[in-house]
Amino acid sequence: MTRTNDEPPEWAKERAREVMAAEEPSDDGETGETGGGGAEGGAADGDRVPDVPAESVDEAERLTRLARRTESEAAAAFYRERRDELVEGHDYVPRLREEDDTLVLYPEEWMEDGTVQLDRIETTDRAVEVSLSGPGDADRYREIAAYNDAVADAVADAHGDPHADTAESFAAFMSNHYVRAVDDATPDMRAEFREEYLPRNGWPSDEQLAVVDESLDVIESAAADVDGPEES
Repeated sequence: MTRTNDEPPEWAKERAREVMAAEEPSDDGETGETGGGGAEGGAADGDRVPDVPAESVDEAERLTRLARRTESEAAAAFYRERRDELVEGHDYVPRLREEDDTLVLYPEEWMEDGTVQLDRIETTDRAVEVSLSGPGDADRYREIAAYNDAVADAVADAHGDPHADTAESFAAFMSNHYVRAVDDATPDMRAEFREEYLPRNGWPSDEQLAVVDESLDVIESAAADVDGPEES
């Protein structure tokens, strides 16, 4: 499976070899059993292994982590619903494998009544696995959050309101939604904060909204004087 060091079970490899051999086109354009193939080789069209885009996998992982981190059950349900809708939009089904704390995305056609049907697996490479308990994850979050809070404090000390309020909201946004430093935000992240997060979650004043772009520049400048988190 994708993003794992585990070897597929032997039955899955054999099943994949049979299917790939049956679907491999022969020299005259007909499908047949020539050409071989295997689970490690993926589907006939390499662009389809797996079918779900990498950016959607990353977003599904982010939403899953947010759902686990929040203390609000309503917020957790919201994040899980967004993740499920995202994955299902690519005809995949998300599952949490508790024994090794892994998010698994299965092709929808493999499933029936919530259970994977082994006889429907044509190649294991189409599934995706993402470990949710990598070493240092919690420590990394705390390190990023502490740095972002320190930047917000520096903005408050040097500039006061309304920049201080925006810095506090931006610190929470970058820590909780992306686990990234405030000065490591992409233009898309800044736009998401400015257009979606701040108006909905930051309870901003009219003055705060009027100077939000200036506040983001102030935050980036202040970050230059704060010792940053170590590179992960």
